[in-house]
Amino acid sequence: MDAQMKRGFLEVCVLASLKSQDSYGYQIVKDVPTVLGLTESTLYPLLKRMEAAGLLTTYSVEHNGRLRKYYRITEAGVRHIDDFLREQDAVISIYDYVKRGANR
Repeated sequence: MDAQMKRGFLEVCVLASLKSQDSYGYQIVKDVPTVLGLTESTLYPLLKRMEAAGLLTTYSVEHNGRLRKYYRITEAGVRHIDDFLREQDAVISIYDYVKRGANR
């Protein structure tokens, strides 16, 4: 999968994993579909960019004597998911077009 396309899917999948409950990095890696190949080393820079873009916020909670950083989706993050879903029909049309062209 193209890196640019993968990044777009990763963002929306991370946000979707946070929509029902706040979570921490390791759990997010486990929640996101494995087909995307998300690892902790790729997740944390992505989370930092998403936080800077206002798509999520963070807070820390003590767990087993250490602070664990949790991530929470923001309203902007929810809108990002909604925008992605609204584009679904257009994306499916593009895929269908490409498949038809490839099967001539």
